[in-house]
Amino acid sequence: MRAALIMVFALGLTACDTAANIAGSADYDSLKRAHDACAAKGGTLVLKDGGDSQYIDDYSCKVK
Repeated sequence: MRAALIMVFALGLTACDTAANIAGSADYDSLKRAHDACAAKGGTLVLKDGGDSQYIDDYSCKVK
């Protein structure tokens, strides 16, 4: 019974992790990944003009 509970809990955490950004929300993790990728190119992650800060697609990488 204990093993089944642990498995259900682990599957629940996995489901939350994979489904967390289906809608393209700009949560901490997606912004961090985008920022790091942009910085690796020598740029800065910025919000597009008229963009909504809640959506990751409304950000762009501005290379200096």
